[in-house]
Amino acid sequence: MRPSSVRLNGLASRNGRPDGGDSHEVEHWTKHEIDEDAFKDARLGRRFGELLRRIGDSMGESIPFACQDWASTKAAYRFFANERVEESDILSGHFATTRARYDDSKGPVLLIQDTTDLSYQRANPHAIGITKNVNCGERKRDGRWRQHTVCGMLMHTSLAVTSEGLPLGLSAVKFWTRKKFKGIVQLKQKVNLTRLPIEKKESIRWLENLRQSIERLGDPHRCIHIADRESDIYELYCLTQELGTHFIVRACVDRLAGDGGHTIATEMEETGIRALHHIEFRNDRGEMTKAALEIKFKRIKVLPPIGKQKRYPGLNLTVIHASERGAPRGRKPIEWK
Repeated sequence: MRPSSVRLNGLASRNGRPDGGDSHEVEHWTKHEIDEDAFKDARLGRRFGELLRRIGDSMGESIPFACQDWASTKAAYRFFANERVEESDILSGHFATTRARYDDSKGPVLLIQDTTDLSYQRANPHAIGITKNVNCGERKRDGRWRQHTVCGMLMHTSLAVTSEGLPLGLSAVKFWTRKKFKGIVQLKQKVNLTRLPIEKKESIRWLENLRQSIERLGDPHRCIHIADRESDIYELYCLTQELGTHFIVRACVDRLAGDGGHTIATEMEETGIRALHHIEFRNDRGEMTKAALEIKFKRIKVLPPIGKQKRYPGLNLTVIHASERGAPRGRKPIEWK
């Protein structure tokens, strides 16, 4: 089911007349996501508005299909190739609308961060860039797996969502591509990653998105950064305190704690179970199943990596562990930290 062109009193149709009746057409939803004045030329702003409307009405389709005729298709490709069009011009209107929806909402707002790989097939991959190497499923003569370099770009986004699950829009976006890809294994052989400044790592994107989101939305005490284990970054935790905001991150590092003579895991092992929480989830076979999680939590002084202790302070953080009670045979028990 494609998104409709216009809306009227909660009803929608492609010709602006719900149920075939007469009505006055209202503004297309894309109108509020565009700031035509952000473009260097007013004609570019109008062209983008028309292009976004066509693509919005043909979600998932190719550009020629969305544009319908050759003249509109050529105009679309000219727009994409125009060096006077900046990423910030295109996103400006949407960021402003996200802020407006944020201001109209109440209560805490989740800033959900993650990275998306956009893959393309091109005769010359380096004209766009590369993202990663993947296993082709075939072996070389020496028995090693044959690798394939994926052409494309990466998009790291922060999506603002209310605690009830209502999306408000993007609060930050970062696009980038790699001219050369080095696997993490090869990189570890040359440098100690824990001692490398965060400014020299791609993981700086987590901090940049958080900072930009807070600058755009305001009221940092309302915002809660949500992310997976890739953002278990000590510098990120320091930044949240600096900005006066919050985070919930799935941990992957057992960090030093207390006086530095033990780790978080040691303290949590000595912490008693505080609650039993029942959840429903989908297993590997796609079936809905239930589980009981034993919940532990404790306020712990967490220390930075040894190589960064002169630069960053210790932080008092709440650590939460959820472990499944009585996991069935044939399945790994759920364990969230």
